[in-house]
Amino acid sequence: MLSIGWSPSIRTVDPHLHRYGSLSEIYRIPTRVVHAAPLISQWIKAHVQNPLIIGPDSESEQWVSAVAIGADAPWTVLEKTRRGDRDVEISIRNLVDLDGRTPVLVDDIVSSGRTMIEAVRLIVGRAASAPICVAVHGLFADQSDILITQAGAHVVTTNSVPHATNAIDIGPLLANAISELAVAAS
Repeated sequence: MLSIGWSPSIRTVDPHLHRYGSLSEIYRIPTRVVHAAPLISQWIKAHVQNPLIIGPDSESEQWVSAVAIGADAPWTVLEKTRRGDRDVEISIRNLVDLDGRTPVLVDDIVSSGRTMIEAVRLIVGRAASAPICVAVHGLFADQSDILITQAGAHVVTTNSVPHATNAIDIGPLLANAISELAVAAS
């Protein structure tokens, strides 16, 4: 009898782990996290002139700094006060950073879109060009992608969730993670 050993594991792209250090704190099975930052950096380098990479809140700093380093661009993080799921206030520390730059807001996930919408509203009119919002995971509850666009931004996402805004292919990242799993299992 032929027996093929299989053990469960998780492979994912940039999980939303703001309250945990790693997936191993949540799951007891093997996990592997891959990061979309290098692909986002490549997209920015190919499509955005003179970018300023901006995180909409302090939780986004880890993605923003990695993307900025890969894109050879300066970065900053906005300050967010959250009063509820759909009630946020955003402020910027230094408006001078926007001078002559294309603002590129980067976050791991856009769901209700309230944080991005408020960030776009803050930046529109203060920057040389319209902001670009880039998200790893575009969930877009309640048509938040349309609301972000109406606020004055261009929206770009990875294809982790199928959507019209998909412009960054994460397939190779997942393929490598799956291949690593197959090699480890053999």
